[in-house]
Amino acid sequence: MRVYSAKLLGSDIESDDVVQEAFLTGWRQIGDLDSPNHIRNWLMRIVTRKAIDRIRVRRDHDDIAEWDPPAPSVDSPERIVEARMQLDAVWEALDKLPTDQRRCWLLRETAGYSYQEIADALQLPLPTVRGLLARARRFVLHEMEAWR
Repeated sequence: MRVYSAKLLGSDIESDDVVQEAFLTGWRQIGDLDSPNHIRNWLMRIVTRKAIDRIRVRRDHDDIAEWDPPAPSVDSPERIVEARMQLDAVWEALDKLPTDQRRCWLLRETAGYSYQEIADALQLPLPTVRGLLARARRFVLHEMEAWR
């Protein structure tokens, strides 16, 4: 049994441990043996299982850090929550703006309208649009100061 396990394991030191464990297991389970004539084959099966278990345990494992790199910081849950909170703060600031300022800001910053397009869409003079946008931007910047 010792030579057999040494061949399986490739190690004399480990084979001694495996044979010892196999005899302990055999001693505990001797009541399961159906006939004394089969004891040799029964013990060899136990030695085989113990040796295979030992090989599985010592098998080299790939380092999972190399296979599963951490998610980019942009996709981290903390960053996503922070972006959502920042967006909520922008919406809260916009809700505080007077209607004309908010409409000008939204058309310029979210829809990309030119000053003239905003003036045409809202039927306002162009200098008024510039003034509304300037005040809206100043207010939003002030409200978002904590997020800098």
